[in-house]
Amino acid sequence: MGQERDAARTAEELADAAALPARLRHVYWIGGGSGAGKSTIARRLADRYGWHLYATDDVMRDHAGRTTPEEAPFLHEFMAMDMDERWVDRSPEAMLETFHWFRGEGFGLIVEDLLHLPQNPCVIVEGFRLLPHLVKPLLAVPEHAVWLLPTPDFRQAAIRSRSRPEEGFVWRTSDPAKAGWNIAERDRMYTRRLQQEAECLQLRTLQVDTSMTEDDLGEQVATAFGL
Repeated sequence: MGQERDAARTAEELADAAALPARLRHVYWIGGGSGAGKSTIARRLADRYGWHLYATDDVMRDHAGRTTPEEAPFLHEFMAMDMDERWVDRSPEAMLETFHWFRGEGFGLIVEDLLHLPQNPCVIVEGFRLLPHLVKPLLAVPEHAVWLLPTPDFRQAAIRSRSRPEEGFVWRTSDPAKAGWNIAERDRMYTRRLQQEAECLQLRTLQVDTSMTEDDLGEQVATAFGL
C-alpha cells in the first residue's frame, strides 16, 4: 500500500508539473545579472501595459522565513554567518558556488507565489534568482523569458548611480574594499554562467552595456517578448 501511495503521489506531482506552463502562460520573466536594469525595465513594462509586477528581491526575506534548513541548507548556512564570513573571508569562487539563491533554493516559493496571483492582468517577474534551467520548464511560450547580461562597466556604473559613499552592506564588514571586489568578481562569474546556461538552453539573452539607454533596453526587451 505504501508503494502504491508513493506511486500515486509521484504521478500527481508529475501531472501538476506538466500543467504549470499553461497555468503560467500569462507570466513574463526577466532574469539576469546584478545591476543589469531588470527592476527598472520590468517596472516600465508593467506601467506601460498595466501588468502586475513581481520583484523577487522584495520577497527574499519572506522566502527565507518559509524554508527549513533541510529544504535550503545553503541559505541557512549563509544566515548563520557574520558579515565578514559572508563577504570578506571567502573567495569569489566559494561565494558563487554556495550562494543559496544562485543554487535555486527557494525558487519553488516564487512559483507558488505566482500561482496565487490572478491570471489577468499579465505578470512580469524579475530578479537574479530566475535561473534559466528552472524557468525553461515553466514556459509555454519561450519568448516570454529574457536574461539581461550586464558588462562589468555597466554594472559598476549602475551601482554607483544608486548608492552613496559609505552606504550599503559592504560597509558593515571589516574590509569594504575587499568585500566589494569579492562581490563584483562573484557577480561577473555568475553573469557568465547565466549566459552559458541560457545559450545552451536556447533562451533569449541581451547584452547590456554603457552605450544603452533605458529606452533602448526597454524596447529591446519588449521586442524580445513579442510585444
